[in-house]
Amino acid sequence: MTGIQHQTPATFPGRLEAAKDLVARIGHDHQPAVFACSFSIEDVVLLDLLLRHAPQVEIFTLDTGRLPQETHDLIAAYADRGHVIRVLLPQPDAVEQWTAEYGVNGFRHSLEARRACCEIRKVRSLDRALAGKKAWLTGLRRAQSVDRQGLSLESVDEGRGLLKFNPLLEWSDGDVRTYAQQNALPVHALYDRGYASIGCAPCTRAIAAGEDVRAGRWWWEGEVVKECGLHARPQQRNSAAEALS
Repeated sequence: MTGIQHQTPATFPGRLEAAKDLVARIGHDHQPAVFACSFSIEDVVLLDLLLRHAPQVEIFTLDTGRLPQETHDLIAAYADRGHVIRVLLPQPDAVEQWTAEYGVNGFRHSLEARRACCEIRKVRSLDRALAGKKAWLTGLRRAQSVDRQGLSLESVDEGRGLLKFNPLLEWSDGDVRTYAQQNALPVHALYDRGYASIGCAPCTRAIAAGEDVRAGRWWWEGEVVKECGLHARPQQRNSAAEALS
């Protein structure tokens, strides 16, 4: 996988045991809990940990309507293994409204338009899935970007009123690769084509040697924080919603 570094520190076994213990605790103490799986390499690792150690945690994925075929192929590969993942789609009326205002690929016209697109296709679907839940898990890791260095293993999502857990927070790129290889997990095909971070097809590209791992996301926007809004603070989510009003 070109986009994944290969070093695995000797501390990996300890981080693995800590992640197992955490997901088991979440499954036991914080129900109902959910995990939104994007089928990135860290997310398939967390998916496998949950299936093994916290099968009571609900797992779903957000189909934005613009995902690459390789993501659908990976969803199908897990279904073939007996793991049928719930798929959430955006509300058609909201997509039609956004398209009428901005155009089919209007997310490239402005940062406001792109964030509004993410709001409709991702954030609102996530909000529906999180309603009434006590906790949600993510595959966020510090190694993914400089903007994620300040994340915590456990925090309170004040906007949604639940706990948020990042069980793989301290895992390195080598850690997730090692776990995936040792457990023969199906991994996204785009990693072998130079992708380091995978999202919607028109908003994701391969990166060149030496580029930041998030450089392939919304590359036309320049030096802005490369996030879609799923993990944004309430005031940031509100600004995206206001673009649709």
